[in-house]
Amino acid sequence: MTPTRVRILIGVVVVVALAAGIWWWTTRNRESTDDAQVDAGVTPIASRVGGTVMSVPIVDNQQVSEGTVLVEIDKRDFEIALERARAELADAEATAAAARAGVPITSTTAASNVSTAQGSVEQVTSEVSAAEQAIEAAKARLTTAHARQREAVAKATKSAKDVERFKPLLAKDEIAQQQFDAAVATANADAAASESTAAQVVEAELDVRVAQSGLVQARAKLQQASAGLSEAQNGPEQVKVTRARAAAAEAQVMQARAVVKQAETNLEYTTVKAPVKGTVSKKTVEVGQQIQSGQALMAVIPLDRVWITANFKETQVEHIRPGQRVTIRADAYDGKTFDGKVESLAAATGARFSLLPPDNSTGNYVKVVQRIPIRISLDAGQDPEHLLRPGMSVVPTVHTD
Repeated sequence: MTPTRVRILIGVVVVVALAAGIWWWTTRNRESTDDAQVDAGVTPIASRVGGTVMSVPIVDNQQVSEGTVLVEIDKRDFEIALERARAELADAEATAAAARAGVPITSTTAASNVSTAQGSVEQVTSEVSAAEQAIEAAKARLTTAHARQREAVAKATKSAKDVERFKPLLAKDEIAQQQFDAAVATANADAAASESTAAQVVEAELDVRVAQSGLVQARAKLQQASAGLSEAQNGPEQVKVTRARAAAAEAQVMQARAVVKQAETNLEYTTVKAPVKGTVSKKTVEVGQQIQSGQALMAVIPLDRVWITANFKETQVEHIRPGQRVTIRADAYDGKTFDGKVESLAAATGARFSLLPPDNSTGNYVKVVQRIPIRISLDAGQDPEHLLRPGMSVVPTVHTD
């Protein structure tokens, strides 16, 4: 080999070595992958109520702010439902007010009835005692009258016998006319006294019967008063019933209020608004369309909150940590890069989240290098024009130094 060729060969080796050194220097402490794409939260917009679409003031790919009206549904049926619910609430509140007013009235009435009934029982009990005492007094008078009658009858009988005995003696002039007349007068007086005592006996017997009748009436009144007291003592149960009715009425009010709130909410749901700021995509609703509750209408994608999902090989993640600087190159924009940082590493490989995770226990095991999803966030102000769209391919490079 000539010296010239040797020098050329040495020069090529030096250039290759220098290029390899430069390549190693520039790629050391770097981990990169082309298995990465832009991600963003997709907010599906669905109807909470069914009805006829009256207005759709937006179009596909339109930028909307939070609270922007997206769809308006016919409100008339929901306004009628709200008015009916409010009327039912007013009726329930009136019923509850009447039930609440009845509780103190029933309580006061029950207490008053018990007090009145107790007073009646005490009064009638006194009347029964008085009637019993009246009977005892009448019986005592009757006993006295009988004794007087017996005494008067005995005396009248004796006086009558004396007259009969004096008659033959008067005829024989054995006694004086004056003595006979005195005996007759005494007999007549004793007979009159006997008749008087008989009248007293009859009067005393009548008093006994009257007193007994009064006792029967007093006992009947006592029984009636006792029944009234028993009924009045059931007043607390009536109060409980009244309070239970009031509680039931209050429950009806609460239920009616819930119906009103639901009707108000349904009326609000007739206006579908954007829950987040973003771009409208996949719009499927048109004016005049009849939609159902839960039907998907469109999606809103917040492009100001995108991130990168990079699937690094498991052999690359040894030195990757959250917070490390990342340079992101988008395939769609040749030469344009974005800065970001590692936000987090997935808890498992992508295969574990697949529909059919691999089962290596079958015996047909083939080792495959797995990939770990890593979430990368963009630094603030890196994409003000929203150039990065979900699904776009990017190449992130993590600076592990």
